[in-house]
Amino acid sequence: MSSTILHVDEAAGVGVSPDEKHPFLVALGERVRSLRSRRGMTRKALATASDVSERHLANLEYGVGNVSILVLLQVSRALQCSPAELIGDITTRSPEWLLIRELLESADEATLHRVRVTVGEMLGTGGSHGSGASQRSSCVALIGLRGAGKSTLGKMLADDLGFPFVELSREIEKFAGFSISEIQALYGQNAYRRYERRALEESVQIYPEAVIATPGGLVSDPATFNLLLQHCTTVWLQADPEDHMRRVLAQGDTRPVSASREAMDDLKGILAGRAAFYAKAEFRLDTSAAPLQETFQALRRIVREALALPL
Repeated sequence: MSSTILHVDEAAGVGVSPDEKHPFLVALGERVRSLRSRRGMTRKALATASDVSERHLANLEYGVGNVSILVLLQVSRALQCSPAELIGDITTRSPEWLLIRELLESADEATLHRVRVTVGEMLGTGGSHGSGASQRSSCVALIGLRGAGKSTLGKMLADDLGFPFVELSREIEKFAGFSISEIQALYGQNAYRRYERRALEESVQIYPEAVIATPGGLVSDPATFNLLLQHCTTVWLQADPEDHMRRVLAQGDTRPVSASREAMDDLKGILAGRAAFYAKAEFRLDTSAAPLQETFQALRRIVREALALPL
């Protein structure tokens, strides 16, 4: 009777056959070996520094260690690198990336913003469209969570400016030939994000002047958000969580209530998670602070001044 030799993961108690190595674990092991060599450390020295057994480290380096995140943290500290470098984050794949990371690691948000804008200008992608009126794009993008007022205020603003109004969600559906819910159900979130980016690319190419109402989650994709920041004057429409919920319900969508009794907590969590990205917009407007007409006049003033148009 034949037998299979198993390498045992000491932390998880999992047996792994050498013939069933997962490519991710193999690559992880290669990175650990490479980093250990770069540091000039023996496996025994790494075991001592990380408080992880040599046997466990051997399994890890040969791609048969189903290692826990805490063990990765211990090993990364001993190797004086970030866990991201072990995992294989793109910003750790070359000396230049690592040197750039080191330069920026302790930079504040204002400095990081200036770096992002400068890099965007150098590469011609992402970043910013410049602060001067002559450089400013005449595409205006409204960002924010659903229920902030992007569609309502966007239509009013487009009529006032004489610009086309583009609701990006509708453009995504036209581009894909499916509804948003069908895209996500049939093809998943990654496919939806690809359609979203292509719809934005086409919109900014077709319309030199437009008001664009964006989906609330667009900021979750850095590439698409960079494209938006580069080509559009951006305004973050903020609202109180209660107003977000009330407006979504007024649109006939009862899912926030029927799907979860903790809907308000979920909504607040999404707002908190995206706020730092929404805050990258050049301007912001609280749509809960005043009635609709007053809010529109405030938005109109912000945009006309930004585009150097008469009030």
